[in-house]
Amino acid sequence: MATSASWELQKGIYQTLAGDPSVTGLLGGANIFDDAPQDADYPYLTFGQSTIRDWSTGTEDGLEHILTLHVWSRAGGKKQTHEIIEAIRNVLHDAPVTVSDHTLVNLRHEFSEARQDPDGETYHGIVRYRAVTEPIAA
Repeated sequence: MATSASWELQKGIYQTLAGDPSVTGLLGGANIFDDAPQDADYPYLTFGQSTIRDWSTGTEDGLEHILTLHVWSRAGGKKQTHEIIEAIRNVLHDAPVTVSDHTLVNLRHEFSEARQDPDGETYHGIVRYRAVTEPIAA
């Protein structure tokens, strides 16, 4: 049975980020969640929306993935949010992330944004990546 390229990409990104001391140092550990617990300590990172599109050619199957990561901080100001965003970019942009049963063709940083949430306490970073995967031929 074929595995979901999108899920395997998310797992590979998680492993890459959780294994990087610059990211985990800024997050105070592997505070990286698909679904953050209510009592998660700040700062932390969550996986957000992902969009998958057919990226096949006449000879090769492929998928384009648009993946969003969210940074959450309450450090007072955007500095910590920007530092975490930059650490993520340094680790993931063009990284050779392992994607089981698929070949990662590329992983590119698309954009980042840092803003204060309406609660006035939380700073929110949005980081978007574009990846292309191809299934490994059986």
